[in-house]
Amino acid sequence: MFHLQKATQVTSDDELGRLAELYRYPPGPASGSDAATPFVRANMVSSIDGAVTYDGKSGGLGGRGDKALFRVLRGLADVILVGAGTATTEGYGRPQADDALAAHRESLGQAPAPALALVSRSLSIPPDFEPVADPNTVVLTCTNAPADRRRALIDAGATLVDCGDDTVATSAILEHCRDRGWSRVLCEGGPRLLGSLVAADALDELCLTTSPHLVGGDAGRIVTTGGAESGGASAVLHALRPASILTDDDGFVFTRWLRHGRSSTR
Repeated sequence: MFHLQKATQVTSDDELGRLAELYRYPPGPASGSDAATPFVRANMVSSIDGAVTYDGKSGGLGGRGDKALFRVLRGLADVILVGAGTATTEGYGRPQADDALAAHRESLGQAPAPALALVSRSLSIPPDFEPVADPNTVVLTCTNAPADRRRALIDAGATLVDCGDDTVATSAILEHCRDRGWSRVLCEGGPRLLGSLVAADALDELCLTTSPHLVGGDAGRIVTTGGAESGGASAVLHALRPASILTDDDGFVFTRWLRHGRSSTR
């Protein structure tokens, strides 16, 4: 069973604090084979009819409550994992420290702001893309990525990490997160990156905002599998269980889905 909770003022400081408590990452095991395994959470938005973008961007589906939750989830994470195409299309900047969540991060020994990990097999990232030169940004790519693009990004100050030869392997991504001490991972898409996590059965939690709109058209879904980025995976059922449902006065619905065997205890 799960409970419907009404969040009527999701942009207030008090509500941000309550959201931070509700969405707090579960404590990891202190010992054993899973002790250093990152907890992988994804945050996505879709319309009522399942469209992941409007006018080419996911931001067109958002609202005040969605932006508040987006802010909180970033404020809880050690690293933001995102496909480079999504980051450039949505106009990502460098993650910033959030005063409203500073005490929470300090209590857990986290850095003031999350790091940013851009995933790109092709390295088709403009060298002047603002986050690239940030020392807290890493580009996760593969050995056989185009050499000229690799040189251009390195010359621009980017930090590149190879996570495979021909593709960016999900296991290598998570291994790098583990090695960096990033135990709280927040994936913000896009659909192919999320699809690779789903195909590898590496997704622990999905936070899904349903925008109160019908879009129509040919926009994709929040998860895409079967392409090169997901290793050619076919459709497979992955069971999740509902952990919470929130709504706001603008009609948005915010759901949390946990994989079986993962605790939602905060």
